[in-house]
Amino acid sequence: MSLLITSELPPLLQQFHELDIQLLRGLYENRNPLFDSTFIVITDSAAALAFGIPAIFLIHGLIVKNKLQWRNALTIIIAVAIAAIVANIIKFSLDTPRPYEIYPFIEKLSSGGSPSFPSGHTTDAFAFAVAAGLVFSKWYILLPGLIWATLVGISRMWLGVHYPSDVIAGAILGSACALLYFWLDKKYRARAQQNL
Repeated sequence: MSLLITSELPPLLQQFHELDIQLLRGLYENRNPLFDSTFIVITDSAAALAFGIPAIFLIHGLIVKNKLQWRNALTIIIAVAIAAIVANIIKFSLDTPRPYEIYPFIEKLSSGGSPSFPSGHTTDAFAFAVAAGLVFSKWYILLPGLIWATLVGISRMWLGVHYPSDVIAGAILGSACALLYFWLDKKYRARAQQNL
């Protein structure tokens, strides 16, 4: 039974869901279809960049025996992987339908077959952006990463496969997982350094 059928929701959640779909309708129906292909490229870049870039740096670091490089890459990969796992646990536990499954005015313009909440693409993108920004402590890594991650989130709504709440939850979840794992990893490394 869908959690998003408004007649089955408590009044406060019903109002929240109505706002959610109004925001999505506003974006989706007023979008310029000329940008659809651009947003498809952006949406498809999420997993490829979030896992691909650190994987390349990890492999290169191992080949050239640069311990700092491969450890930093591994930190980013693990942060993204944890965020992706948590997102999927939530997705399949709540099992909320995608907007295009409920609302006939929305056409599915991108991949999206799993449950809707939270957005996995957005989770991956924000986890990568925040983890990379924390690992390298450079604004010129963090800022472009966050802009890209935000565009990934927008693309998921633009292409009709996620609600705004899915995207906001994905951004929070990805960022929180990256922050938590970075903190734990830093604490572990400091303790290991003390024991040397």
